[in-house]
Amino acid sequence: MFYSAIRKILFQFDPEKIHELTIASLKKTGSTPFNNLYRQNISDKPVEVMGIKFPNPVGLAAGLDKNGECIRAFDAMGFGFVEVGTVTPRPQPGNEKPRIFRLESANAIINRMGFNNKGVDYLVNQVQKANFSGVLGINIGKNKDTPEENAKDDYLHCMRKVYNFSSYITINISSPNTPGLRSLQYGEALNELLLALKKEQQVLEKQYNKYVPLAVKIAPDLTPEEVKDIAQCLVNNNIDAVIATNTTLSREGVVGLEHGDEQGGLSGQPVKDKSTAVIKLLATELAGKLPIIGVGGIASSEDAKEKLAAGAALVQVYTGFIYQGPLLIKSIINAL
Repeated sequence: MFYSAIRKILFQFDPEKIHELTIASLKKTGSTPFNNLYRQNISDKPVEVMGIKFPNPVGLAAGLDKNGECIRAFDAMGFGFVEVGTVTPRPQPGNEKPRIFRLESANAIINRMGFNNKGVDYLVNQVQKANFSGVLGINIGKNKDTPEENAKDDYLHCMRKVYNFSSYITINISSPNTPGLRSLQYGEALNELLLALKKEQQVLEKQYNKYVPLAVKIAPDLTPEEVKDIAQCLVNNNIDAVIATNTTLSREGVVGLEHGDEQGGLSGQPVKDKSTAVIKLLATELAGKLPIIGVGGIASSEDAKEKLAAGAALVQVYTGFIYQGPLLIKSIINAL
């Protein structure tokens, strides 16, 4: 009730300015008594995935807390796990503004942020300050000006930096807002990247005496054959999980709406069925060989249960959380 009232005010202003204000507020209050303004008592619904014990299966998707500044605040809201990033080796401003657009009638958002972040060193510093004992995923990517043929160097650099501070690491090769990034999902480019990352994982496991799982985040705009090929590549390279899916380039469901023709990735309700279809196909192809984390268009407990029924072991929320606030987490967990 409180959030729905304040949302009416917040949504009168520029989406990115409100996002920045919210992140700044959560950063300041996350480790203080003021977090009681949004703290929730959530029932334990433990689940073990990737060898990690999650207090509940509902997580925050990457993109909201790009720099790892609000981990404590999101934990207070009741998330079973928090994924921060996407982070790149060097700081970068991202694409030109405006770059976030609300499509309220469709419960959707279009963004073309372009991996704007303060760089991996800043994120690691924030994670250390948070001293968080919960489940933390760190989502890594490449800098925009890094040539595609050198992309793996960026991922390896970030992986080495975040390894000791992560519960798991997500390899983001599916954002539509970094040129050439999605081409890493295909064929030999994907195989070469995953081979290098798994080799480095073995080195880092010995160095830190702990195994940090690797998850790969894929797009919803893949053909069935492409999904099957990716699934086989993930299995062949012993990847620990797959996250399905990122935002879509499709405009199905928003054609004719204000901002519906803006460039960027579309998230929220319009991507729900596309994401679920990819999860179902992955579940069939993977046959339990590695777990699926479902994300895309989850705006209710029914949506979350649909993703789990399709084959996901965990779910993540983003756009639904923007529109509904922390109560979405509680309603999902109470329904499980």
